[in-house]
Amino acid sequence: MKIYTLHKCQKLPITLDEAWSFLCDPSNLSKLTPSEMNMAIVSGADRPMFAGQVLQYSVTPLPGFKTKWVSEITQYEDKKYFVDDQLYGPYAFWHHKHFVHEIEGGVEMEDIIDYKVPFGILGQLVHPFLVKPKLEQIFDYRTKKLEELFGKY
Repeated sequence: MKIYTLHKCQKLPITLDEAWSFLCDPSNLSKLTPSEMNMAIVSGADRPMFAGQVLQYSVTPLPGFKTKWVSEITQYEDKKYFVDDQLYGPYAFWHHKHFVHEIEGGVEMEDIIDYKVPFGILGQLVHPFLVKPKLEQIFDYRTKKLEELFGKY
């Protein structure tokens, strides 16, 4: 069982309160997801984030492959971090830690995603040229959108 890790950091010229308010509103996830993925909230985003919250999305991670993604906010510490774990979806395992650190002149957002691809050895074979590049594309898009919304650090 191969577990992969994606680690991303981004600095933004906004306050901790602004960053936290935006990140902890589940409805904002669709704003940070490429439009071709057709991200739509199905349920669970009707209140501010909390530990134990279950969120359901519809998503098209690859062309022609539409699926449900169900995640749970398993850990939450106000204005510091939260963790979402996939309960059901396209990955065999997904554990995403979101950290927000106050820095001089803004915040640093840090994402650490530990994940496992489905389909055993076949999934591992396609990971380097299909899954990993797609995740990189999604997080590059997210970086660009956050800079459009809040400016460059």
